[in-house]
Amino acid sequence: MKNIISIVWNNSLKPQKESVLLFDSTAAASEIALMLNGQWDGCNGVIIAKCDQVAVNTAAKLLETTWCYQGASKAVLDRVTADEILRRYAIGERHFINANLRCAVLASVKLSEINLSYAKLSLIDLSQANLSKADLTAADLSQANLSGADLISANLMRANLKGADLQQASLRGANLSSANLSEVNLTGADLRGANLALADLRGANFHLCNLTGANLTGAKLIESDLAFARQ
Repeated sequence: MKNIISIVWNNSLKPQKESVLLFDSTAAASEIALMLNGQWDGCNGVIIAKCDQVAVNTAAKLLETTWCYQGASKAVLDRVTADEILRRYAIGERHFINANLRCAVLASVKLSEINLSYAKLSLIDLSQANLSKADLTAADLSQANLSGADLISANLMRANLKGADLQQASLRGANLSSANLSEVNLTGADLRGANLALADLRGANFHLCNLTGANLTGAKLIESDLAFARQ
C-alpha cells in the first residue's frame, strides 16, 4: 500500500529511550516489529525500547516503506486525497495518524472513531461530518470548517482549532483540554459536559453556545465573551 509518511531528518530530531515509530502501512509495521523485536500496536505503530536508526532504515528499505517518529514536528507528509481516505475507511481502516488532508473536502461524510491524531487538517471542510469518538489529538484544524459536525465524545486534546468554524457543532463530552480554540466560532455549538480545562478560548464566539456542565478549569478566556453563552 503506497502511503502517507515520509521524513526529512534534522539534527534537532532525536529519539527518546522508548520510541514510537509510525510506518506507512499496518503490514510494514507488523513485519518491522518482528524484525527489530519491537511491539506492534496492531495498527501502523511500533514501540521500540531503544531506536537504532540504521537498523530501522535498513528494515524500512527492505520493505520499501517509510517512517517517522510519532508526533515528529519535522515530518514532511505526502498529501492524501479525500477519496483515498474514504476508500480505506470503507474497508475498515481507521488509523490515519500524521495524515496530510489540508484543504480537503469531506463534508457530510461518516468518519466516526477515525484516528487523525497529529494530522494536518488546516482549512479542511468537515461540515456536517460524523466524527463522533474520533481521535484528533494534537491535530492541526486551524481555520477548518466543522460547522454542524458531530464531534460527540471526540478527543481533541491539544488540537489547534484557531479560527475554526464550529457553528452548531455537537461537542458533547468531547475532550478539548489544552486545545487552542482562540477566535473559534462556537455559535449555537453544544459543549455540554465537554472538557475545556487549560484550553485557550480567547476571542471565541460563544453566542447561544451550550456550556452546561463543561469543565473550564484553567481555561484562558475573557469573561465577557461568555455573556451570551448558555451555562
